[in-house]
Amino acid sequence: MSDPSTPVRWGILGCGDVTEVKSGPGFQRAEGSALVAVMRRDRAKAEDYARRHGVPRAYGDAQALIDDPDVDAVYIATPPDSHESLARRVAAAGKPCLVEKPMARTHSECLRLAEAFADAGVPVWVAYYRRALPRFLALRDLVQSQTVGRITAVHVQVTDRLAAGAAASNWRFDPVQAGAGLFLDLASHCVDLLDFLFGPIADACGYPLNTGGTYAAEDVTNAAFRFHERLSGTGTWNFNADAKTDVLTITGSDGTIVSPIFSDTDLVVTTSGGERRILPVRNPPHVHQPLIQTIVDELRGRGRCESTGESGARASWVMDRCLGR
Repeated sequence: MSDPSTPVRWGILGCGDVTEVKSGPGFQRAEGSALVAVMRRDRAKAEDYARRHGVPRAYGDAQALIDDPDVDAVYIATPPDSHESLARRVAAAGKPCLVEKPMARTHSECLRLAEAFADAGVPVWVAYYRRALPRFLALRDLVQSQTVGRITAVHVQVTDRLAAGAAASNWRFDPVQAGAGLFLDLASHCVDLLDFLFGPIADACGYPLNTGGTYAAEDVTNAAFRFHERLSGTGTWNFNADAKTDVLTITGSDGTIVSPIFSDTDLVVTTSGGERRILPVRNPPHVHQPLIQTIVDELRGRGRCESTGESGARASWVMDRCLGR
C-alpha cells in the first residue's frame, strides 16, 4: 500500500458509540482514506450504521470483514477483552491494524499482540489520538523549547463523581472486559500523553483503591512515576470525588504550563516573571482524524504515525505497575 495514488480502504470491527463522531468519520475524511466496511455482532446495528454513514458493506461476523479483499486495513473499536484475539486474526490475514486504547487489558497481552504483527511483517498502531492533536503538538513544542525553563515536575489530576446504579454497569467498570476500571480507560490516555511529551516512563508505582463499593474495579488511584534521573511526576485519578476536573500541570524552573487532557479548553502558560499567555487551540470535529491521517500517510509512503504498538505497550506497562500487577 505504498502507492500514494491509492486510497487506504478501512474496515471497522465494533462500530459502537466511539465511532459515531470521534473516529468513524475520520476514516472517510482523511486524505487518501476510505471507510468501506463495518462490523458489529448485532448485524442490524451494523447495517444501520452503514446506512447512516454511507458505508458500502456491513457485517455481523468479524472474520468476514477481516477476510474481505476490499479491506486493506482494520480498526478494532471493541472493548479491551477482545483486542488481542481480534488483532491476532487481523495479523494472520496480513493486514495493518489500528487498535483502540488501551491496547489490551495487560502488558503481557500487548506484547503477544505486538509479536503477532511483528511475525506477520505488518504494522499495528494504537488509538492514542492526542499524539496528533494540534493542542498537544503545541504543548510539546512549549516543553521542548523550554518556554518555562527546564521541566522539573509534572502532575495529572482527573476526577469525577462516583458512578452508581445503571451507570456502574457499563463495561468500563468491569475488570473482566476492561482490564480494570476507569483508571485503565482514562489514565491510559494520560500515561501515553506523558510518554509523548517527556519520553518513556522508566519506573512507576501506584495505589489503587475501591472507596465507593458501587462496582468491582478501583475508583481511586494515586501514582508516582519517573521518566529519567532529572524528572519525575505524580498523578491522581479519583472517580469518587465531588466534582469533575481534568488538568495536567507542568512545572518548570521558570514557570508553569497548565493543559487539559480531555476537555477542549485552553493552554495556559505562566512565567516566573508574571507573564500569562493563553493559547486557544481547539480540537477538530473528529478527534481521531489527525492520527488516522498519519497512519494513512505512513501506509502510502508519506510519513510516520507516532502511536505505535511499541508505545502503546509502554503505556500498558506503566498502568500495570500503577495497579500493582
